[in-house]
Amino acid sequence: MAMERDEVRMSDTYWRQLEETDWVFRKMVRRFVKERDKVAVAGISLPGMLILHKIIREGEQRLGDLADELDFTSGAITALSDKLEAGGFTVRRRKEGDRRTVMLDITDKGRKMAELNSNIGERCISLLFEGFTEEELVQQSHFYQRIISNLEGFSDILLKLVKENAEAEASPNLEQKPRAVTKKSNYLSY
Repeated sequence: MAMERDEVRMSDTYWRQLEETDWVFRKMVRRFVKERDKVAVAGISLPGMLILHKIIREGEQRLGDLADELDFTSGAITALSDKLEAGGFTVRRRKEGDRRTVMLDITDKGRKMAELNSNIGERCISLLFEGFTEEELVQQSHFYQRIISNLEGFSDILLKLVKENAEAEASPNLEQKPRAVTKKSNYLSY
């Protein structure tokens, strides 16, 4: 009996730690995006600069590939590309032989602007990770890779749960697992 109580306490403690970790993680992501989005170089946001550096490194890019490789939505890539092109930093062209494929390439103006401001990316990294030991950085990289792995199928799993909850509500005769009573939490969750 005492052991069961310890397991429940440990489970409650573990859950509280999960909630705190989730809160801190989401707060960190929101803060990063908020701060990042305040920065523009010649009217171009930092994600736009990322696109320019990728083109400099690897040559012209398909818009769909940019979205996949940089983890942006296709809408975000289109908006960033519009802004880069309007500023004269990139040019879009249709691929020969496949007019459906849109390629994005950098202009001389874009190359000069990116090269002039190449120290901004380095400073971003040092500002974020300054003060961590090399061992802590290795651990962080490992933890971030695990989180990235945990995100595989994240939306599909949650959407399936949403559907199951809606079906359970629509069919009260279906047996549903009892839900745990939610205790007051110190952290806001979805």
